[in-house]
Amino acid sequence: MARQQWDQLPPALRNLITDHEGPFKDVQDPGAGSNADFAATLTAYDGSLAFCKGARLDTDQTGFLRNEIRLNQHLPRDLAPRLRWSAEADGWLVAAFDHVPGTSADLRPGSPDLPVIARTLTRMAKALTPCPPVNIQPATARWGRLLDPALIDGDTLLHTDMTHNNFLIADGHAQVVDWSMPCRGAIWLDTARMLVRLIRAGHTPTQAESWAAALPTWTEASPEAVDAFAAALAKLSRKLRDTSADAPHLAEMATASGAWVQHRLKQPQ
Repeated sequence: MARQQWDQLPPALRNLITDHEGPFKDVQDPGAGSNADFAATLTAYDGSLAFCKGARLDTDQTGFLRNEIRLNQHLPRDLAPRLRWSAEADGWLVAAFDHVPGTSADLRPGSPDLPVIARTLTRMAKALTPCPPVNIQPATARWGRLLDPALIDGDTLLHTDMTHNNFLIADGHAQVVDWSMPCRGAIWLDTARMLVRLIRAGHTPTQAESWAAALPTWTEASPEAVDAFAAALAKLSRKLRDTSADAPHLAEMATASGAWVQHRLKQPQ
């Protein structure tokens, strides 16, 4: 279902947002992102900004937004925007966050954003290990049916959704947004997820793995675990591609993950 625009929201919900944020002169849909039924940057008359997103209580998006609300207090202040408030009204859950300046990360070969992403993933892993005291899905439950769960078990709070749109970069620093699909698991899993995104962006598997090898998190991964996780991602990506209509990005992810697992299989063990 298409994301709702401001004028389509129930009046009670619009009033609630206005009561919290005050009157504002502009509402701008960010365009990117899918884990919300409503999302917008609100511009107040004094020029200040806030990012607001909402989910209807009768949709799956509610669970994603509850994850973000529940996790926010545990996230490093230098890496993730602060939650301003959250509330429910007229069948909706809504939350507002500090606005994050910057542009989506460029993951293509040679991009100056690649070292920024590497530093950010390293900082995330260090700050979120051990996992903060919050109830989230373990990686062993999310992917454990596709491989030996022991290979991906761990005590790091992981973001998992490594799309370039979730890394907003300004002045050589990245803020990580949309913590809607977290899990607790092995410290290297976010790096592995990013590696597939790099392949999708034009890196060869060899180039992507060379980039990952410079990250401290990657040294925690055994070749056996990486091989198994690469195979699991390829299998899952093919399934998502084959069961989802009109989603070209899923086909691209399936191609990228397939290229990675083929590269792993050809490597000497």
